[in-house]
Amino acid sequence: MSDQPFPPANAAAFLGLCAGEWMSLRSSFELSSGGDDDWHSSERGELVVRSGEPADASVGELVVTAPGGATTCLRFQNGGALAIDGALAGQWRFWPDGSMELNLSRPDGMTVQERIWFTRANLRLRSTTATDQEGTPLQGSFCTDIRRVSKAA
Repeated sequence: MSDQPFPPANAAAFLGLCAGEWMSLRSSFELSSGGDDDWHSSERGELVVRSGEPADASVGELVVTAPGGATTCLRFQNGGALAIDGALAGQWRFWPDGSMELNLSRPDGMTVQERIWFTRANLRLRSTTATDQEGTPLQGSFCTDIRRVSKAA
């Protein structure tokens, strides 16, 4: 189990609680799909999240290794700016209920909003919605992450 306070009281505590090895199940929905079979998919995987040291103008940093092995660095800057792999990518907000919201804008006009919250220190939930330039929903996903914990010797 994480040694971070629960529920997280601020963004730095939230980011600290994210660090660990997670078993992940993601269900994705393609809302613009015309077919009956290709509108939904689910995948399981291992997700590894490491905390990085906060830089001068940041609340913290997370280095995320996805199930396929790709690594992404998210820097949560003071004032709510979010940088991904060194490039400004959007905004973050820590809510009074202990959840965090990420809002990302892509060059093609798509906007992605992800809400992340913990129901227990070792159970994290994530929901994501992607919309086009007009605000039409294109994709959605829901993810359940369960922290891997070691058994006592």
